[in-house]
Amino acid sequence: MTEAKDLYLDLMKRCLTYLIYGEVYLDRYDQTKPGELNLIHPQPSDLEMRTEGRDWPTIADTMIGLKRLDNLQFCVEDVLANNVPGDLIEAGVWRGGASIFMRAVLKTHGVKDRRVWVADSFQGLPPPNSDKYPADTGDMHHTVNFLAASLEEVKRNFSRYGLIDDQVHFLQGWFRDTLPTISNQQWAVVRVDGDMYESTMDALVNLYPNLSAGGYLIIDDYGAIPACHQAVHDYRDAHSIREEIRPIDWTGVYWKREQHITKS
Repeated sequence: MTEAKDLYLDLMKRCLTYLIYGEVYLDRYDQTKPGELNLIHPQPSDLEMRTEGRDWPTIADTMIGLKRLDNLQFCVEDVLANNVPGDLIEAGVWRGGASIFMRAVLKTHGVKDRRVWVADSFQGLPPPNSDKYPADTGDMHHTVNFLAASLEEVKRNFSRYGLIDDQVHFLQGWFRDTLPTISNQQWAVVRVDGDMYESTMDALVNLYPNLSAGGYLIIDDYGAIPACHQAVHDYRDAHSIREEIRPIDWTGVYWKREQHITKS
């Protein structure tokens, strides 16, 4: 049975990243042409690029790559094995692939008392608020239409894998508006993929305080986007967080929230 579960989750990863099929891929967007993508040398999906999550897939349901999916599986299975209380949430989901995978992990383990929260604007990223968040000055993510996936599209993707049910909760809107409404929810795994300083900070402020000891905080854009990196360290410094930041791949990182020590 364990082997069957592993085979299923491995197949899920290859389907979600579209590696099982092969496709042309988009290397990056051209900031001189807002809203347009720069299609560079279309070719079958590159295994190394897709494993590392370095490309922007035209068809795949996630762009985070195999290594970050492997890490997500490790984190979810570890909190299940150690009975760490709380739900799972991804803040910033694009086409929903990582959230779909979290639901798949729960399904394979027969878990019926935890939910997967899927939080996104479902219309792309917000324009930068440079006055309040100077680190986001000049950020162009809001101009890239490719990064906007609708709520209907994400729900369809969940349905295609047979993984949409009452254990999946969708939270639509800007993080600054929606995440405070669930700030009292307990979390076992928090995955943050907000790209910007503002989005990353909104997620940390509203979600990290209720991350259970033994739970995991995952940051997707730590290595790729300096503003995200800065938000992480500003938050950690402000709250004296000293847990080791562990690398996943070229951009993703995570840490495990340790048990709080009560001074005698």
